[in-house]
Order: sequence, then structure tokens, then C-alpha cells
Amino acid sequence: MLSDSDRADQLGQATREKLKQFVARIERLEAEKTELAADIREVYAEVKTFGLDTKIMRKVISARKKEAAERAEEEALLDMYMEVVEDQG
Repeated sequence: MLSDSDRADQLGQATREKLKQFVARIERLEAEKTELAADIREVYAEVKTFGLDTKIMRKVISARKKEAAERAEEEALLDMYMEVVEDQG
């Protein structure tokens, strides 16, 4: 079984540099993702102070990411399920 230092020795210099670059890029992107998430939370806070419903706003954002046919299918299924559940009452 190879030790950690033996494995490190097996990597070529170019591979080691590429590995470092990949790690640095991922770490930078993760930091940007954290910043973006904070920015999005701030916008939702603004939405709320403006008197709009943030839960509905999130649904609007989610729906806009989908194709019209996919949204229509989901809405039809939701309507059908609701009819079934409401008939039980």
C-alpha cells in the first residue's frame, strides 16, 4: 500500500499544479456562491418590506425556470390531486 508521500511523488509536477488550480477555482466559486446567496436573501428581505409575499415570489422564480409545458403538466396534476383530496372531505 502506498503512503501519502509516495502518492504525492507519483503525481507529475503539471498534474500537481493543475490539482492546485482546480482546488483554488472551486474554493473561489464556493465563496462567490455564498456571497450570491446572501445577496438573494437581501433581495427577498426587500420584497418583504415592500409588502409582497416572499413564498409566492419564490414560487414565481421557480416556475419561470421551467418550460411552459412542464408548468402546465404540474398545474394539471396539482388540480387533479386537490380534487381527489377535497372529495374526501
